[in-house]
Amino acid sequence: MNRQILKATLLAVALGLSAATNLPAQAAALRWAAQNDILTLDPHSQDHNTSNTIGAHIYEGLTRLDAKYQVEPSLATKWTYLTPTQVRFELRQGVKFHDGSAFTADDLLFSFERIRQPLGTKQTYVSGIKEIKKINSHSVDLILEAPTPMLLTNLSNFSIMSKAWASKNKAENISDYKSKDENFASRNAMGTGPYKLVGWQPDQKVSMVANKDWWDSNKGNVTELSYLPIKSAPTRVAALLSGDVDIVTDLPPADFLKLKEEGKVKLIEGPEVRTIFFVMDQGSDELRDSSVKGKNPFKDHRVREALNLALDREAIKRSIMRGLSVPAALMIPPGVNGYDAALDAPLKPDVERARKLLAEAGYPQGFEVPLNCPNNRYVNDEQICQAAVAMWAKIGVKVRLITLPFVTHSQTFQRFESPFYMLGWGISTYDALYGMQAWGHTRTSGADGNFNFGKVSDAKLDALIQQIKFEPEVAKRNAQIRAALLRLRDEHLFIPLHHQVRPWAMKPGVETLHRSNDQFEGRFTSIK
Repeated sequence: MNRQILKATLLAVALGLSAATNLPAQAAALRWAAQNDILTLDPHSQDHNTSNTIGAHIYEGLTRLDAKYQVEPSLATKWTYLTPTQVRFELRQGVKFHDGSAFTADDLLFSFERIRQPLGTKQTYVSGIKEIKKINSHSVDLILEAPTPMLLTNLSNFSIMSKAWASKNKAENISDYKSKDENFASRNAMGTGPYKLVGWQPDQKVSMVANKDWWDSNKGNVTELSYLPIKSAPTRVAALLSGDVDIVTDLPPADFLKLKEEGKVKLIEGPEVRTIFFVMDQGSDELRDSSVKGKNPFKDHRVREALNLALDREAIKRSIMRGLSVPAALMIPPGVNGYDAALDAPLKPDVERARKLLAEAGYPQGFEVPLNCPNNRYVNDEQICQAAVAMWAKIGVKVRLITLPFVTHSQTFQRFESPFYMLGWGISTYDALYGMQAWGHTRTSGADGNFNFGKVSDAKLDALIQQIKFEPEVAKRNAQIRAALLRLRDEHLFIPLHHQVRPWAMKPGVETLHRSNDQFEGRFTSIK
């Protein structure tokens, strides 16, 4: 099934690209809907896919991914390896920020220092860069800690801000998102990208217009772009069918077959490079709000294995996801470098063995623990959590479900207030390192472990991740990735549930590229 899904994606990309090269020239407005709102407009604050997707319309990096997910020049026109650890980047000349000011090396240096601030969660994208040296106004050298295989791909997600704009608006520093602090950059944006921000009305709409002075040219005709967060799945689908929105990029599985049969809208099928999983607090000496006092059950391998064994992933796929999921044992999905289908066979549900493992660990009657779950972020997130709670009850683990909108859910676990929570992780770089470094490495003050809010700390995994970061030989690096994925799987450091399959639905007159990273792009889109 995985191979069929991947083939469908490649076909969708090929068909979409073919259409995109012959788009009509007339200007058009497009309304795009999905279930969750952005968290912030600050391009260096939150590594959240919807926020990143909106931000990528406004801000740009030195590189970007083309229609086939290959690295191509963006704000840099070329790069030359002077040595394995010194890379000369020539910056694109004549680029203007949306306020008309010129883009220069000073903006790059400012953005580099800003994205590395500890209050943000996007340091991963500049991992391996020791410093950036200005050569002149449009030339810089990146000095690396060691040869960094993912450098060019990572830089596509490193957004460049205007130093003058940030200074003028007192937004030189990232605000403390988890404490609900904000600054000017939290609700305003000004980049060099293909679209300019008109405004953001939280939970209602993000409005953008095409940047007529953009250095590049759009492949489509969308001159006004509106993003509409519509939490209710029936309401999103009804809005598409009534013509109130033009495209929905998170079509509910329950509606997919029905819409396919009716044929009233266009569907693009394909996977998403995102894995849905549960995170356990493995670092605290005592679990917050648990019935167990004085110790932490999640520190015990047997408890983690029992929780894995209790889940019937095929039942969730069949009854909740309507077939639109790939049950997972690995923490990375198909389509990502390092993925191996042979390793991705989930444990078969085994309630008796799970109960035995809990008894061996000292919990023959189970225990109680809260579970935090979003209700507007991933496909059927709340229903999945409800099903998981019922499955864990069969082995004596009584889980108190707490469902919240993702904006609150995210702030809660980033304050380390969630001992057990659901998370989904999309691999925007298409390489396993991106996820493992963020949530699998022991938490540090830098990029390593910057999204590790479960306090996972495994010395063997850390050592492998450090090797993967800098290993230049492809075969050797892939072997290290394999070893790290097996360590994650066999130690049950997380509870992977499934890899999402993400069909998009749109009006017949919409032409766009399905993106397996779930990042809709206006520049590849046309509407009649």
